[in-house]
Amino acid sequence: MMTRAKRIAVATAVVTALTAADGMLPGGKLSVGLISPAEARIGRPLTPMSYAGVARRTTRRAVAVGAVAAGAYAATPGCVQVTNAYGQIVTRCN
Repeated sequence: MMTRAKRIAVATAVVTALTAADGMLPGGKLSVGLISPAEARIGRPLTPMSYAGVARRTTRRAVAVGAVAAGAYAATPGCVQVTNAYGQIVTRCN
């Protein structure tokens, strides 16, 4: 019967061996199933009408409308509204 320390040592050795073998394979891929590959999904979401997606888009639109209204209220003749890299509308004054 193995003690707990031996089981942990064996499990660690197996994981280490599998990780080391991963880099030695010709394709560089080990399909053991311990770790799933991360893949980027480009394009439209699979569930465009999900609650999270609808809430995110609604919030984004509400914030944009609020920013435009606030910017128009605070804008003076020397100020312009610009969109920054994050899609936020910012009022710049010279």
